[in-house]
Formats: sequence, C-alpha cells, structure tokens
Amino acid sequence: MKTFQGVAAVTATALLLAGCSDSSSPTAGPSTAPSSSATIPPTDTPPPSTPSSQPPSTPSSTPPAGCLDQKLAGLTVRERAAQLIMTGISATGMTSDERTVVRSRKPGGILLMGNGGSLSHTRTATAAATAAATVDGIKPFVAADQEGGKIQRLKGSGFDRIPAATVQAGWSAEKLTSQATLWAKQLKQAGVNLDLAPVGDVVPKSLGDDNAPIGALDRNYGSTPGPIGEHVTAFVKGMDAAGVMTSVKHFPGLGRVRGNTDFSSGVVDSVTVRGDADLAPFAAGIKAGSDLVMVSTVTYSKIDKTNRAVFSPTIIQGMLRGDLQYDGVVITDDVGAAAEVASVPAGDRATLFIAAGGDVVITAKASLTSAMVDAVVAKAQQDKAFAAKVDASVRRVLALKQSRALVSCG
Repeated sequence: MKTFQGVAAVTATALLLAGCSDSSSPTAGPSTAPSSSATIPPTDTPPPSTPSSQPPSTPSSTPPAGCLDQKLAGLTVRERAAQLIMTGISATGMTSDERTVVRSRKPGGILLMGNGGSLSHTRTATAAATAAATVDGIKPFVAADQEGGKIQRLKGSGFDRIPAATVQAGWSAEKLTSQATLWAKQLKQAGVNLDLAPVGDVVPKSLGDDNAPIGALDRNYGSTPGPIGEHVTAFVKGMDAAGVMTSVKHFPGLGRVRGNTDFSSGVVDSVTVRGDADLAPFAAGIKAGSDLVMVSTVTYSKIDKTNRAVFSPTIIQGMLRGDLQYDGVVITDDVGAAAEVASVPAGDRATLFIAAGGDVVITAKASLTSAMVDAVVAKAQQDKAFAAKVDASVRRVLALKQSRALVSCG
C-alpha cells in the first residue's frame, strides 16, 4: 500500500443522505488562515504521543475569548448539547413536527432535505428555520448538499444546475473556483451558509461504478489523489470567496467500498491504511480552508476494525486531529436515517461521536434530535471528562460561527 509524506496540512478558517453520503435516493442529494505544515505518517508510524509543538492556527485554539466565553457561559448544558446537533428539515419549509423540534430544541445546525423549490421560496424556508433555531444571538448552520449532478438538493428557479464532479474534473482550477463562487452566491441569497461539499474520495478506476456511494453517482473528481486535491481546493476557495462554508468529505474516504451506508449496513473498507496516499485530497481541502471535515460511517478494518469511523478515536483524534493537525469542526455523515447505524441507539450515535473527538452530529430525521440532545446531556452530567469534550466542541462550533458572523456579541 502506498503512503505519502510531506503533505502540507492544515488550516481552517475559523477554525444525507446523498450529499452527506447519499441517502434518500440517487437523484436527491446530502476562509482561510495561514497554514502550518504537517505530514501524514507512513502506515507503520505510530500516532503522535503529544500534540504538535507548533501552535495550531485555527480559531478554536485562538478564539476571541471575550465573546466566546460569554456565549459559552450563557448556554445551559442542554443548549450546549443542542449546538452539536444538525437537524434535517424539508427544503421547502419545516413541517409541523419539524417546527416543533426546531423551536423547542434549537439545534445548532439545520440540514435541508429533499428537493427544494425556487431560490426565493428557499430563502423564506431558511429564514423561518434560522429564527426558530437561534438562541442567545447564536444562529444555526444552514446546510445543503450542493455538489452537482445527481447530488444537488436545491435546483429550482434561481439556482444553476451544477454539473457532476466528473464533469467539473475536466475544468481548470480557475474555472471551478469561479463557478463555485457563483453557486455560493446563490446559496447565500437563499439563506444557506454551508455547503456539505466537496467530495475528496478517490475511486479507483478498477472499481468505478461498483463503488455505490461515489462512483455510481459521478461524485468523484477523478481516480488519483493529486488532481482530486486540486479540484477540492478550487471548490473550497470558490465557495469561501462568496462567504459560504464547506465540508470536505467523507474522511478517510468512501472510494474503496462497494456498499452505500445509507441503504446497507456492515460496509467495510479493508484496503485504506493510516497514512494512505488517498488521504491527500482531504489534506488539500484542509489546507485550502475547508471549514469542516465530514467523517464517514464505514468501518476501516486496517485502521480500526472495532469502530465505525464516526465512532473511532483512532480516526478522529489520531488521524484527523493528530496526523493532519486539524483543529477545526468535525461533522458526521448522516447518522439519523442511515442504515449503517440503525442498530446503534440514537443517543449513543451522538455520545460516541463526541467522545471520539467529533463535534457536530447530523440526523436527517428531525424526530431523533431530542433523543440525541438528551443523551449528550445525561452523559455530560455523569461524566466530567465527557462534559469537557462537549464544552470543547461547542467552543469550536461557536468559534466557527463567530468567524462567519453567526454569533452576535455585545
């Protein structure tokens, strides 16, 4: 297995369901600071035993303390837990049940599900959801899956039809950045501040369409890490230029599996190793300033055969936060409706992820929001170490939101 070293890593600005992985159906889709350098160790290199001596450059490590301290102190334990949940709602507007959940729980993120309407209709829907979820001057992330091709949630009047990644792969970096800026401006006008894209997964030519979550849906920028990393970078920079956040996905890669975790369980990658060459596009996305990194629900048997990636301290803490020195916001692929995690109690899906070092939990099912919030609160009240992780995650979330004008101070 090839490995690579000397990858320039990391930075972050502030710091499905098809676009998250690719849930509902094949036709429906889930800023930068100066970078520091890091290397992805070869497969036989043990994880670093101590944090890097070089201070991280992400907002979570050097936040505007006054404002963030004030906001964090002002949130109850339940409100802190809710900041770590992203709740799915209908892209055409909240249903009665969704409205009840959002108003009562005030999740820190909203994910638009299904096929949305026109840009103006979407703006009305997101404004209502934002108002309902805002707590103490803290607005929610409002996310959509706008990759292109078969994975584009919002495609009514006012939204360009975005070509699939396989088409975007034929464009120059300059053209992709320019187009991504245009798409981001449309999202911004519609009240969407986060695009759950780009896809950094490397699908080998030998697998192609047999790779159900990525290759079969034309979601990959190619079959080799270098060109994919260049397009990931171009997409991230284009979105950022218009003020829309991005989340490179699905770490540490969905390119080598066959099953789609939205519809299948027991999906295993038995090839990818720690320090794998195919991790390069994720390092590139981080270096470009991707605001979040999305972690897959697949099990990587050569990295951590016991835990799915979203529940793996080795993958989140060891590889993403350690090897790549990424200190930004880490988000799950959907763990609400996905078949892969259906056997795991809903509350455990949230607590296991946070305990492993993650921050924001996506549930495409709004009905699971309460169970997840309640589980995080209960564990935080019983376990001081877990409570500290919750606070650290909320601080990362608030730091990112503050950098994107989603936190009102004063």
